[in-house]
Amino acid sequence: MRNRARYLVPLIVAGVVAAGCTGGGSTPPASQGSGSASAPAANPANPNSLPRNETLYMSGTQWGPPANFNPIREWDSATGTKGLAYETLFHFDPNTGKLVPWLAESGTWTDDKTFEVKLRSGVTWSDGKPFTSADVKYTYELGKLETIPYHNIWDFLSGVEAVDPQTVKFSFEKANYQQWDFNLYNRSIVPEHIWKGRSEQDVLDGVNENPVATGAYKYMSHDQDRVIWVKRDDWWGKTALKMDPKPKYIVDIVNSSNEVAMGLLLQKGLDLSNNFLPGAANLVKGNFGITTFYPEPPYMLSANTAWLVLNTTKKPMNDAAFRRALAFSVDTKKIVEGVYGNLVKVASPTGLLPQWEQFVDQRVVSSSGFSYDPAKAKKLLADAGYRDRDGDGMVENKDGSKINLQLIVPSGWTDWMESIRVIAASAKEAGINVTPEFPDFNALVEQRGNAKFDMLINNERGLSNSPWTYYDYIFQLPIRDVQNTVNFGRYENKQAWDLVRELDQVKPEDVEGMKAVTSKLQKITLEEMPIIPLWYNGLWSQVSSSVWKNWPSSAPNAPKTAPVSWRNWMELGGFETIAQLQPANP
Repeated sequence: MRNRARYLVPLIVAGVVAAGCTGGGSTPPASQGSGSASAPAANPANPNSLPRNETLYMSGTQWGPPANFNPIREWDSATGTKGLAYETLFHFDPNTGKLVPWLAESGTWTDDKTFEVKLRSGVTWSDGKPFTSADVKYTYELGKLETIPYHNIWDFLSGVEAVDPQTVKFSFEKANYQQWDFNLYNRSIVPEHIWKGRSEQDVLDGVNENPVATGAYKYMSHDQDRVIWVKRDDWWGKTALKMDPKPKYIVDIVNSSNEVAMGLLLQKGLDLSNNFLPGAANLVKGNFGITTFYPEPPYMLSANTAWLVLNTTKKPMNDAAFRRALAFSVDTKKIVEGVYGNLVKVASPTGLLPQWEQFVDQRVVSSSGFSYDPAKAKKLLADAGYRDRDGDGMVENKDGSKINLQLIVPSGWTDWMESIRVIAASAKEAGINVTPEFPDFNALVEQRGNAKFDMLINNERGLSNSPWTYYDYIFQLPIRDVQNTVNFGRYENKQAWDLVRELDQVKPEDVEGMKAVTSKLQKITLEEMPIIPLWYNGLWSQVSSSVWKNWPSSAPNAPKTAPVSWRNWMELGGFETIAQLQPANP
Protein backbone atom coordinates (compact mmCIF):
# COMPACT_ATOMS: atom_id res chain seq x y z
CA MET A 1 0.00 0.00 0.00
CA ARG A 2 1.71 3.08 -1.24
CA ASN A 3 0.24 6.48 -1.78
CA ARG A 4 0.97 8.93 -4.55
CA ALA A 5 3.70 10.52 -2.45
CA ARG A 6 5.42 7.14 -2.06
CA TYR A 7 6.03 7.22 1.65
CA LEU A 8 5.52 3.54 2.35
CA VAL A 9 7.24 0.41 1.13
CA PRO A 10 4.76 -2.46 1.00
CA LEU A 11 5.22 -5.82 2.71
CA ILE A 12 2.60 -7.96 1.11
CA VAL A 13 3.88 -11.54 0.04
CA ALA A 14 1.27 -12.00 -2.60
CA GLY A 15 1.07 -8.48 -4.10
CA VAL A 16 0.81 -4.75 -3.73
CA VAL A 17 -2.26 -2.63 -4.28
CA ALA A 18 -1.89 1.13 -4.39
CA ALA A 19 -4.60 3.61 -3.60
CA GLY A 20 -4.37 7.32 -4.29
CA CYS A 21 -4.10 9.24 -1.06
CA THR A 22 -7.32 11.00 -0.34
CA GLY A 23 -6.47 12.20 3.13
CA GLY A 24 -9.08 14.35 4.74
CA GLY A 25 -11.07 13.91 7.88
CA SER A 26 -10.08 14.52 11.45
CA THR A 27 -6.87 13.46 13.13
CA PRO A 28 -6.39 11.66 16.41
CA PRO A 29 -6.32 13.94 19.44
CA ALA A 30 -3.05 15.05 20.93
CA SER A 31 -1.97 13.34 24.12
CA GLN A 32 -4.36 13.98 26.98
CA GLY A 33 -2.14 12.50 29.65
CA SER A 34 -2.77 9.27 31.48
CA GLY A 35 -6.44 9.94 32.13
CA SER A 36 -8.30 8.37 35.02
CA ALA A 37 -10.46 5.39 35.85
CA SER A 38 -13.51 7.57 35.46
CA ALA A 39 -12.81 8.42 31.83
CA PRO A 40 -16.06 8.75 29.87
CA ALA A 41 -17.26 5.84 27.77
CA ALA A 42 -16.32 5.96 24.12
CA ASN A 43 -18.95 7.21 21.71
CA PRO A 44 -18.71 5.36 18.36
CA ALA A 45 -20.22 8.40 16.64
CA ASN A 46 -17.40 10.57 17.95
CA PRO A 47 -13.97 8.94 17.48
CA ASN A 48 -12.33 11.76 19.44
CA SER A 49 -14.16 10.60 22.55
CA LEU A 50 -11.85 7.59 22.97
CA PRO A 51 -9.84 7.77 26.21
CA ARG A 52 -6.27 8.46 25.09
CA ASN A 53 -4.72 6.24 27.76
CA GLU A 54 -6.79 3.27 26.51
CA THR A 55 -6.26 3.85 22.79
CA LEU A 56 -3.47 2.77 20.46
CA TYR A 57 -3.18 4.99 17.39
CA MET A 58 -1.31 3.55 14.42
CA SER A 59 -0.81 4.41 10.77
CA GLY A 60 1.19 3.44 7.71
CA THR A 61 -0.93 0.88 5.87
CA GLN A 62 -4.13 2.50 4.66
CA TRP A 63 -3.78 5.11 1.91
CA GLY A 64 -7.47 5.57 1.24
CA PRO A 65 -10.80 5.15 3.04
CA PRO A 66 -11.31 1.63 4.44
CA ALA A 67 -12.69 -0.31 1.48
CA ASN A 68 -13.87 -3.56 3.06
CA PHE A 69 -13.54 -5.94 5.99
CA ASN A 70 -13.20 -9.03 3.85
CA PRO A 71 -10.27 -11.24 4.96
CA ILE A 72 -10.20 -12.98 1.58
CA ARG A 73 -9.03 -9.65 0.14
CA GLU A 74 -5.63 -9.66 1.83
CA TRP A 75 -4.41 -6.80 -0.36
CA ASP A 76 -6.98 -4.07 0.35
CA SER A 77 -9.08 -4.99 3.37
CA ALA A 78 -9.15 -2.45 6.22
CA THR A 79 -6.09 -2.60 8.45
CA GLY A 80 -6.69 -5.08 11.26
CA THR A 81 -9.27 -7.15 9.39
CA LYS A 82 -6.72 -9.94 9.36
CA GLY A 83 -4.81 -10.17 12.62
CA LEU A 84 -6.98 -8.14 14.98
CA ALA A 85 -10.32 -9.63 13.91
CA TYR A 86 -9.80 -12.70 11.72
CA GLU A 87 -7.15 -15.18 12.74
CA THR A 88 -5.10 -17.96 11.22
CA LEU A 89 -4.32 -21.50 12.35
CA PHE A 90 -0.70 -20.57 13.08
CA HIS A 91 1.56 -17.55 13.31
CA PHE A 92 5.18 -17.53 12.16
CA ASP A 93 8.08 -16.34 14.30
CA PRO A 94 10.88 -14.97 12.06
CA ASN A 95 13.30 -15.05 15.00
CA THR A 96 13.02 -18.81 15.51
CA GLY A 97 11.95 -19.72 11.98
CA LYS A 98 9.09 -21.79 13.39
CA LEU A 99 5.31 -21.88 13.19
CA VAL A 100 3.52 -20.81 16.37
CA PRO A 101 0.19 -22.56 17.15
CA TRP A 102 -2.69 -20.09 17.18
CA LEU A 103 -6.23 -21.24 16.42
CA ALA A 104 -4.60 -24.63 16.00
CA GLU A 105 -3.21 -26.33 19.07
CA SER A 106 -0.95 -28.49 16.89
CA GLY A 107 -0.31 -29.61 13.35
CA THR A 108 1.32 -32.90 12.40
CA TRP A 109 2.25 -34.79 9.26
CA THR A 110 0.81 -38.21 10.08
CA ASP A 111 2.26 -39.57 6.84
CA ASP A 112 3.84 -38.13 3.68
CA LYS A 113 0.49 -36.96 2.29
CA THR A 114 -1.66 -36.29 5.36
CA PHE A 115 -1.54 -33.29 7.69
CA GLU A 116 -3.69 -33.33 10.82
CA VAL A 117 -4.62 -30.20 12.74
CA LYS A 118 -5.90 -30.24 16.30
CA LEU A 119 -7.90 -27.10 17.06
CA ARG A 120 -8.01 -25.32 20.39
CA SER A 121 -11.13 -25.89 22.45
CA GLY A 122 -13.11 -22.98 23.84
CA VAL A 123 -12.59 -20.68 20.86
CA THR A 124 -15.70 -18.69 19.97
CA TRP A 125 -16.67 -16.32 17.20
CA SER A 126 -17.49 -12.77 18.18
CA ASP A 127 -21.22 -13.61 17.92
CA GLY A 128 -20.77 -16.30 20.59
CA LYS A 129 -20.97 -19.31 18.27
CA PRO A 130 -18.29 -22.01 18.71
CA PHE A 131 -15.33 -22.22 16.34
CA THR A 132 -15.00 -25.76 14.95
CA SER A 133 -13.35 -27.86 12.28
CA ALA A 134 -16.32 -27.15 10.00
CA ASP A 135 -15.14 -23.53 9.74
CA VAL A 136 -11.63 -24.62 8.75
CA LYS A 137 -12.95 -27.08 6.17
CA TYR A 138 -15.29 -24.45 4.73
CA THR A 139 -12.52 -21.83 4.51
CA TYR A 140 -10.07 -24.05 2.69
CA GLU A 141 -12.73 -25.39 0.34
CA LEU A 142 -13.53 -21.82 -0.69
CA GLY A 143 -10.19 -22.10 -2.47
CA LYS A 144 -11.81 -24.43 -5.00
CA LEU A 145 -13.45 -21.32 -6.47
CA GLU A 146 -11.20 -20.17 -9.29
CA THR A 147 -11.29 -16.47 -8.39
CA ILE A 148 -10.22 -17.00 -4.78
CA PRO A 149 -6.56 -15.95 -4.26
CA TYR A 150 -5.52 -19.26 -2.70
CA HIS A 151 -7.10 -21.37 -5.43
CA ASN A 152 -3.65 -22.71 -6.35
CA ILE A 153 -3.37 -24.81 -3.17
CA TRP A 154 -5.83 -27.21 -4.77
CA ASP A 155 -3.11 -28.02 -7.29
CA PHE A 156 -1.62 -30.21 -4.57
CA LEU A 157 -4.33 -30.40 -1.88
CA SER A 158 -6.84 -33.17 -2.61
CA GLY A 159 -9.28 -33.00 0.30
CA VAL A 160 -10.22 -31.55 3.70
CA GLU A 161 -12.08 -33.61 6.29
CA ALA A 162 -13.62 -32.42 9.53
CA VAL A 163 -12.90 -35.58 11.53
CA ASP A 164 -14.51 -34.25 14.71
CA PRO A 165 -15.21 -30.72 16.01
CA GLN A 166 -11.56 -30.22 17.01
CA THR A 167 -9.75 -32.22 14.29
CA VAL A 168 -9.13 -31.42 10.63
CA LYS A 169 -7.39 -33.76 8.20
CA PHE A 170 -5.79 -32.39 5.03
CA SER A 171 -4.97 -34.89 2.27
CA PHE A 172 -2.51 -34.08 -0.52
CA GLU A 173 -1.72 -35.27 -4.03
CA LYS A 174 1.85 -34.29 -3.20
CA ALA A 175 3.34 -32.66 -0.14
CA ASN A 176 4.55 -29.14 -0.90
CA TYR A 177 5.85 -28.57 2.62
CA GLN A 178 7.23 -25.05 2.20
CA GLN A 179 4.11 -23.75 0.48
CA TRP A 180 1.84 -25.47 2.98
CA ASP A 181 3.57 -23.85 5.96
CA PHE A 182 3.13 -20.50 4.21
CA ASN A 183 -0.61 -21.18 3.92
CA LEU A 184 -0.95 -22.25 7.54
CA TYR A 185 -0.06 -18.81 8.89
CA ASN A 186 -1.53 -16.77 6.03
CA ARG A 187 -5.05 -18.16 5.65
CA SER A 188 -7.72 -16.34 7.64
CA ILE A 189 -10.44 -18.69 8.87
CA VAL A 190 -14.00 -17.47 8.27
CA PRO A 191 -17.23 -18.62 10.00
CA GLU A 192 -19.21 -21.12 7.96
CA HIS A 193 -22.49 -20.18 9.66
CA ILE A 194 -22.10 -16.58 8.41
CA TRP A 195 -20.48 -17.13 5.03
CA LYS A 196 -22.24 -20.25 3.80
CA GLY A 197 -24.47 -19.48 0.86
CA ARG A 198 -22.55 -16.43 -0.29
CA SER A 199 -21.95 -16.25 -4.02
CA GLU A 200 -18.45 -16.50 -5.42
CA GLN A 201 -18.55 -12.82 -6.27
CA ASP A 202 -19.64 -11.90 -2.74
CA VAL A 203 -16.91 -14.09 -1.21
CA LEU A 204 -14.26 -12.28 -3.23
CA ASP A 205 -15.70 -8.77 -3.57
CA GLY A 206 -18.12 -8.44 -0.66
CA VAL A 207 -17.52 -5.64 1.87
CA ASN A 208 -18.35 -7.98 4.78
CA GLU A 209 -19.75 -5.28 7.03
CA ASN A 210 -19.78 -5.95 10.79
CA PRO A 211 -17.35 -8.87 10.52
CA VAL A 212 -17.81 -11.87 12.77
CA ALA A 213 -14.39 -13.23 13.68
CA THR A 214 -12.39 -15.01 16.41
CA GLY A 215 -9.77 -12.34 17.14
CA ALA A 216 -8.91 -10.21 20.15
CA TYR A 217 -10.65 -7.17 18.65
CA LYS A 218 -13.98 -6.61 16.98
CA TYR A 219 -15.22 -3.93 14.64
CA MET A 220 -16.46 -0.75 16.33
CA SER A 221 -16.76 1.88 13.59
CA HIS A 222 -15.04 3.47 10.63
CA ASP A 223 -14.99 6.71 8.70
CA GLN A 224 -13.20 8.02 5.63
CA ASP A 225 -10.03 8.59 7.64
CA ARG A 226 -9.92 5.72 10.14
CA VAL A 227 -11.15 2.37 11.38
CA ILE A 228 -11.69 1.67 15.07
CA TRP A 229 -11.42 -1.74 16.72
CA VAL A 230 -12.51 -2.48 20.28
CA LYS A 231 -11.13 -5.21 22.51
CA ARG A 232 -13.12 -8.39 23.12
CA ASP A 233 -13.28 -9.18 26.82
CA ASP A 234 -14.12 -12.79 25.98
CA TRP A 235 -11.22 -13.40 23.60
CA TRP A 236 -10.09 -17.01 23.87
CA GLY A 237 -6.37 -16.11 23.71
CA LYS A 238 -6.33 -14.56 27.18
CA THR A 239 -6.48 -18.09 28.60
CA ALA A 240 -4.98 -20.26 25.86
CA LEU A 241 -2.14 -17.94 24.78
CA LYS A 242 -1.70 -16.03 28.05
CA MET A 243 -2.03 -12.81 26.07
CA ASP A 244 -4.14 -9.89 27.24
CA PRO A 245 -3.63 -6.80 25.06
CA LYS A 246 -3.79 -3.62 27.11
CA PRO A 247 -5.16 -1.15 24.50
CA LYS A 248 -8.94 -1.23 24.71
CA TYR A 249 -9.24 0.58 21.39
CA ILE A 250 -7.04 0.42 18.30
CA VAL A 251 -7.44 3.19 15.74
CA ASP A 252 -5.78 2.89 12.35
CA ILE A 253 -5.45 6.29 10.72
CA VAL A 254 -5.62 6.68 6.94
CA ASN A 255 -2.39 8.21 5.66
CA SER A 256 -2.65 11.66 4.14
CA SER A 257 1.01 12.65 3.92
CA ASN A 258 4.44 12.21 5.37
CA GLU A 259 4.15 15.58 7.07
CA VAL A 260 0.92 14.62 8.83
CA ALA A 261 2.39 11.33 10.08
CA MET A 262 5.48 13.16 11.34
CA GLY A 263 3.36 15.81 13.05
CA LEU A 264 1.12 13.27 14.76
CA LEU A 265 4.15 11.42 16.13
CA LEU A 266 5.66 14.61 17.52
CA GLN A 267 2.32 15.71 19.01
CA LYS A 268 1.89 12.32 20.74
CA GLY A 269 -1.23 11.73 18.68
CA LEU A 270 0.25 8.65 16.99
CA ASP A 271 1.88 5.74 18.80
CA LEU A 272 3.06 3.57 15.90
CA SER A 273 3.97 4.94 12.49
CA ASN A 274 4.77 2.34 9.84
CA ASN A 275 5.36 5.03 7.24
CA PHE A 276 8.67 5.60 5.51
CA LEU A 277 9.81 8.85 7.14
CA PRO A 278 12.90 10.30 5.43
CA GLY A 279 13.90 12.17 8.61
CA ALA A 280 13.66 9.16 10.92
CA ALA A 281 17.35 9.39 11.87
CA ASN A 282 16.88 12.98 13.08
CA LEU A 283 13.79 11.96 15.02
CA VAL A 284 15.75 9.28 16.84
CA LYS A 285 18.76 11.48 17.53
CA GLY A 286 16.65 14.42 18.69
CA ASN A 287 14.95 14.64 22.06
CA PHE A 288 11.49 13.85 20.71
CA GLY A 289 10.69 10.58 22.48
CA ILE A 290 10.64 8.74 19.13
CA THR A 291 12.49 5.45 18.75
CA THR A 292 13.19 2.84 16.07
CA PHE A 293 14.19 -0.82 16.37
CA TYR A 294 17.90 0.07 16.18
CA PRO A 295 19.22 3.35 17.65
CA GLU A 296 21.65 3.71 14.74
CA PRO A 297 21.81 2.79 11.03
CA PRO A 298 19.97 1.04 9.52
CA TYR A 299 17.47 1.87 12.32
CA MET A 300 14.96 -0.66 10.92
CA LEU A 301 14.71 -4.40 10.53
CA SER A 302 14.77 -5.63 6.93
CA ALA A 303 11.41 -6.44 5.40
CA ASN A 304 11.87 -7.22 1.72
CA THR A 305 14.28 -6.90 -1.18
CA ALA A 306 14.02 -4.22 -3.84
CA TRP A 307 14.82 -5.85 -7.18
CA LEU A 308 15.71 -4.46 -10.58
CA VAL A 309 13.38 -6.49 -12.81
CA LEU A 310 14.49 -6.95 -16.41
CA ASN A 311 12.14 -7.80 -19.27
CA THR A 312 13.95 -10.82 -20.66
CA THR A 313 11.71 -10.95 -23.74
CA LYS A 314 13.43 -7.83 -25.11
CA LYS A 315 16.99 -7.39 -26.28
CA PRO A 316 19.51 -6.85 -24.82
CA MET A 317 17.84 -7.96 -21.55
CA ASN A 318 17.43 -11.41 -23.10
CA ASP A 319 21.22 -11.83 -22.88
CA ALA A 320 22.61 -13.04 -19.51
CA ALA A 321 25.98 -11.41 -20.28
CA PHE A 322 24.31 -8.01 -20.66
CA ARG A 323 22.28 -8.53 -17.49
CA ARG A 324 25.42 -9.32 -15.50
CA ALA A 325 27.19 -6.27 -16.90
CA LEU A 326 24.23 -4.13 -15.86
CA ALA A 327 24.44 -5.55 -12.32
CA PHE A 328 28.06 -4.39 -12.02
CA SER A 329 27.05 -0.91 -13.18
CA VAL A 330 24.58 -0.19 -10.36
CA ASP A 331 25.92 2.01 -7.54
CA THR A 332 23.58 0.73 -4.83
CA LYS A 333 25.74 2.18 -2.03
CA LYS A 334 25.04 5.65 -3.40
CA ILE A 335 21.31 4.92 -3.19
CA VAL A 336 21.53 3.61 0.36
CA GLU A 337 23.51 6.61 1.57
CA GLY A 338 22.27 9.42 -0.65
CA VAL A 339 18.61 8.57 -1.15
CA TYR A 340 17.79 6.74 2.07
CA GLY A 341 20.31 8.21 4.51
CA ASN A 342 21.29 4.68 5.58
CA LEU A 343 17.73 3.69 6.51
CA VAL A 344 18.17 0.66 4.26
CA LYS A 345 20.99 -1.82 3.61
CA VAL A 346 22.70 -2.96 0.43
CA ALA A 347 21.30 -6.38 -0.48
CA SER A 348 23.36 -9.52 -0.72
CA PRO A 349 24.05 -10.48 -4.35
CA THR A 350 21.67 -13.39 -3.71
CA GLY A 351 18.85 -11.06 -2.66
CA LEU A 352 18.09 -13.30 0.30
CA LEU A 353 17.06 -11.32 3.38
CA PRO A 354 19.35 -11.19 6.43
CA GLN A 355 16.88 -13.45 8.23
CA TRP A 356 17.74 -16.15 5.65
CA GLU A 357 21.50 -15.72 5.95
CA GLN A 358 21.99 -19.38 6.88
CA PHE A 359 20.91 -20.34 3.35
CA VAL A 360 23.42 -18.08 1.57
CA ASP A 361 26.20 -20.14 -0.03
CA GLN A 362 29.22 -17.87 0.34
CA ARG A 363 31.24 -20.02 -2.06
CA VAL A 364 28.73 -19.32 -4.82
CA VAL A 365 28.69 -15.62 -3.93
CA SER A 366 32.50 -15.49 -4.01
CA SER A 367 32.70 -17.10 -7.43
CA SER A 368 29.64 -15.58 -9.13
CA GLY A 369 28.58 -12.55 -7.08
CA PHE A 370 28.74 -8.90 -8.15
CA SER A 371 29.30 -5.44 -6.73
CA TYR A 372 29.53 -1.94 -8.16
CA ASP A 373 32.45 -1.93 -10.59
CA PRO A 374 31.96 0.18 -13.76
CA ALA A 375 35.25 -1.03 -15.22
CA LYS A 376 34.14 -4.64 -14.84
CA ALA A 377 30.77 -3.72 -16.38
CA LYS A 378 32.51 -2.21 -19.43
CA LYS A 379 34.73 -5.29 -19.85
CA LEU A 380 31.76 -7.67 -19.65
CA LEU A 381 29.92 -5.61 -22.26
CA ALA A 382 32.92 -5.61 -24.60
CA ASP A 383 33.53 -9.33 -24.14
CA ALA A 384 29.90 -10.01 -25.00
CA GLY A 385 30.03 -7.94 -28.20
CA TYR A 386 28.42 -4.69 -27.01
CA ARG A 387 30.51 -1.82 -28.43
CA ASP A 388 30.25 1.91 -28.91
CA ARG A 389 30.17 2.06 -32.70
CA ASP A 390 29.26 5.73 -33.18
CA GLY A 391 31.42 7.37 -30.52
CA ASP A 392 28.58 8.73 -28.37
CA GLY A 393 29.85 6.92 -25.28
CA MET A 394 26.98 4.44 -25.26
CA VAL A 395 27.26 0.83 -26.44
CA GLU A 396 25.00 -0.55 -29.15
CA ASN A 397 23.38 -3.95 -29.50
CA LYS A 398 25.40 -6.70 -31.15
CA ASP A 399 23.59 -6.01 -34.42
CA GLY A 400 24.51 -2.32 -34.23
CA SER A 401 21.04 -1.07 -33.25
CA LYS A 402 20.75 1.58 -30.56
CA ILE A 403 20.17 0.67 -26.91
CA ASN A 404 17.64 3.05 -25.37
CA LEU A 405 16.27 1.51 -22.20
CA GLN A 406 13.58 2.94 -19.96
CA LEU A 407 13.60 2.22 -16.24
CA ILE A 408 10.20 2.86 -14.64
CA VAL A 409 8.77 3.39 -11.17
CA PRO A 410 5.42 4.98 -10.29
CA SER A 411 5.16 8.75 -10.36
CA GLY A 412 5.24 10.20 -6.85
CA TRP A 413 7.16 7.35 -5.22
CA THR A 414 9.92 9.79 -4.41
CA ASP A 415 12.60 7.54 -2.96
CA TRP A 416 12.32 5.10 -5.86
CA MET A 417 12.29 7.99 -8.32
CA GLU A 418 15.57 9.26 -6.90
CA SER A 419 16.95 5.71 -6.82
CA ILE A 420 16.40 5.06 -10.51
CA ARG A 421 18.02 8.38 -11.35
CA VAL A 422 21.12 7.04 -9.60
CA ILE A 423 20.83 3.71 -11.46
CA ALA A 424 20.45 5.46 -14.82
CA ALA A 425 23.44 7.72 -14.17
CA SER A 426 25.72 4.88 -13.06
CA ALA A 427 24.61 2.71 -16.00
CA LYS A 428 25.56 5.50 -18.41
CA GLU A 429 29.02 5.66 -16.83
CA ALA A 430 29.42 2.04 -17.95
CA GLY A 431 28.11 2.87 -21.42
CA ILE A 432 24.50 1.66 -21.03
CA ASN A 433 21.87 4.19 -22.06
CA VAL A 434 19.12 4.11 -19.41
CA THR A 435 16.45 6.78 -18.98
CA PRO A 436 14.29 7.03 -15.84
CA GLU A 437 10.55 7.34 -16.45
CA PHE A 438 7.68 7.82 -14.00
CA PRO A 439 4.31 6.56 -15.27
CA ASP A 440 1.14 6.58 -13.23
CA PHE A 441 0.93 3.54 -10.94
CA ASN A 442 -2.00 1.97 -12.78
CA ALA A 443 -0.23 2.45 -16.10
CA LEU A 444 2.87 0.80 -14.68
CA VAL A 445 0.87 -2.18 -13.46
CA GLU A 446 -0.58 -2.62 -16.95
CA GLN A 447 2.85 -2.38 -18.57
CA ARG A 448 4.36 -4.75 -15.99
CA GLY A 449 1.71 -7.42 -16.40
CA ASN A 450 1.85 -7.34 -20.19
CA ALA A 451 5.65 -7.14 -20.65
CA LYS A 452 5.44 -3.62 -22.07
CA PHE A 453 8.48 -2.36 -20.16
CA ASP A 454 12.26 -2.58 -20.26
CA MET A 455 13.17 -2.42 -16.57
CA LEU A 456 11.41 -1.60 -13.32
CA ILE A 457 11.85 -1.85 -9.55
CA ASN A 458 9.67 -4.23 -7.57
CA ASN A 459 9.61 -5.54 -4.00
CA GLU A 460 6.43 -7.58 -3.80
CA ARG A 461 7.82 -10.60 -1.99
CA GLY A 462 8.71 -10.00 1.63
CA LEU A 463 9.93 -11.95 4.61
CA SER A 464 8.26 -15.34 4.96
CA ASN A 465 8.79 -18.81 6.36
CA SER A 466 11.06 -19.84 3.51
CA PRO A 467 13.33 -18.61 0.68
CA TRP A 468 11.03 -20.71 -1.47
CA THR A 469 8.72 -17.68 -1.71
CA TYR A 470 11.52 -15.60 -3.27
CA TYR A 471 12.51 -18.21 -5.81
CA ASP A 472 8.87 -18.82 -6.70
CA TYR A 473 8.63 -15.07 -7.36
CA ILE A 474 11.70 -15.11 -9.63
CA PHE A 475 11.33 -18.37 -11.57
CA GLN A 476 7.64 -19.40 -11.57
CA LEU A 477 6.44 -21.09 -14.75
CA PRO A 478 4.48 -21.30 -16.98
CA ILE A 479 4.46 -17.74 -18.25
CA ARG A 480 0.89 -16.47 -18.56
CA ASP A 481 -0.57 -13.93 -20.95
CA VAL A 482 -0.68 -11.49 -18.05
CA GLN A 483 1.87 -11.83 -15.23
CA ASN A 484 0.17 -10.18 -12.25
CA THR A 485 2.22 -11.25 -9.23
CA VAL A 486 5.41 -13.15 -10.15
CA ASN A 487 8.18 -13.40 -12.75
CA PHE A 488 7.37 -10.03 -14.29
CA GLY A 489 10.51 -10.33 -16.43
CA ARG A 490 9.13 -13.53 -18.03
CA TYR A 491 12.39 -15.38 -17.54
CA GLU A 492 12.09 -19.01 -18.62
CA ASN A 493 14.44 -21.57 -17.11
CA LYS A 494 12.95 -25.04 -16.64
CA GLN A 495 15.93 -26.25 -14.60
CA ALA A 496 15.47 -23.38 -12.12
CA TRP A 497 11.70 -23.90 -11.88
CA ASP A 498 12.23 -27.64 -11.27
CA LEU A 499 14.60 -26.73 -8.42
CA VAL A 500 12.00 -24.35 -6.96
CA ARG A 501 9.46 -27.17 -6.95
CA GLU A 502 12.08 -29.50 -5.46
CA LEU A 503 12.68 -26.96 -2.66
CA ASP A 504 8.93 -26.80 -2.05
CA GLN A 505 8.95 -30.51 -1.24
CA VAL A 506 11.82 -30.33 1.27
CA LYS A 507 10.58 -30.53 4.85
CA PRO A 508 11.21 -27.25 6.72
CA GLU A 509 13.14 -29.03 9.46
CA ASP A 510 15.57 -30.39 6.85
CA VAL A 511 17.74 -27.26 6.82
CA GLU A 512 20.65 -29.00 5.10
CA GLY A 513 18.34 -30.22 2.36
CA MET A 514 17.04 -26.66 1.88
CA LYS A 515 20.61 -25.33 1.74
CA ALA A 516 21.55 -27.83 -0.96
CA VAL A 517 18.71 -26.76 -3.25
CA THR A 518 18.98 -23.02 -2.56
CA SER A 519 22.72 -23.19 -3.36
CA LYS A 520 21.89 -24.42 -6.85
CA LEU A 521 19.26 -21.71 -7.25
CA GLN A 522 21.73 -19.04 -6.12
CA LYS A 523 24.23 -20.20 -8.74
CA ILE A 524 21.63 -19.94 -11.50
CA THR A 525 20.45 -16.56 -10.23
CA LEU A 526 23.94 -15.08 -10.14
CA GLU A 527 25.09 -16.54 -13.45
CA GLU A 528 21.88 -15.75 -15.34
CA MET A 529 20.90 -12.60 -13.39
CA PRO A 530 17.23 -12.55 -14.47
CA ILE A 531 16.61 -10.08 -11.66
CA ILE A 532 19.12 -7.85 -9.84
CA PRO A 533 18.87 -7.42 -6.05
CA LEU A 534 19.46 -3.82 -4.98
CA TRP A 535 18.73 -3.08 -1.31
CA TYR A 536 16.74 -4.38 1.64
CA ASN A 537 13.74 -2.19 2.31
CA GLY A 538 13.21 -1.40 5.96
CA LEU A 539 10.43 -2.59 8.20
CA TRP A 540 9.49 1.06 8.63
CA SER A 541 8.57 1.65 12.24
CA GLN A 542 8.77 4.78 14.38
CA VAL A 543 7.16 4.63 17.82
CA SER A 544 6.30 6.99 20.65
CA SER A 545 6.41 5.79 24.27
CA SER A 546 4.34 8.66 25.66
CA VAL A 547 1.21 6.51 26.05
CA TRP A 548 2.41 2.93 25.44
CA LYS A 549 5.77 1.38 26.29
CA ASN A 550 7.60 -1.96 25.88
CA TRP A 551 8.04 -1.57 22.14
CA PRO A 552 10.31 -4.03 20.30
CA SER A 553 13.92 -2.92 19.90
CA SER A 554 17.47 -4.20 19.80
CA ALA A 555 17.91 -3.34 23.51
CA PRO A 556 18.87 -6.46 25.52
CA ASN A 557 15.61 -6.96 27.44
CA ALA A 558 13.17 -5.52 24.91
CA PRO A 559 10.75 -7.65 22.86
CA LYS A 560 12.10 -8.71 19.46
CA THR A 561 8.81 -9.03 17.59
CA ALA A 562 7.98 -7.10 14.41
CA PRO A 563 6.78 -3.57 15.32
CA VAL A 564 4.42 -3.31 12.38
CA SER A 565 0.71 -3.21 11.56
CA TRP A 566 0.97 -3.78 7.80
CA ARG A 567 -1.39 -6.26 6.17
CA ASN A 568 -0.16 -9.85 6.39
CA TRP A 569 2.39 -8.94 9.07
CA MET A 570 0.19 -9.37 12.14
CA GLU A 571 0.91 -13.12 11.87
CA LEU A 572 4.66 -12.42 11.67
CA GLY A 573 4.82 -10.70 15.05
CA GLY A 574 2.71 -7.59 14.58
CA PHE A 575 -0.05 -8.81 16.87
CA GLU A 576 2.44 -10.03 19.46
CA THR A 577 3.91 -6.52 19.51
CA ILE A 578 0.49 -5.07 20.37
CA ALA A 579 -0.14 -7.78 22.98
CA GLN A 580 3.12 -6.94 24.78
CA LEU A 581 2.51 -3.20 25.12
CA GLN A 582 2.11 -1.73 28.58
CA PRO A 583 0.63 1.61 29.63
CA ALA A 584 3.34 4.24 29.97
CA ASN A 585 1.38 5.89 32.79
CA PRO A 586 -0.60 3.14 34.54
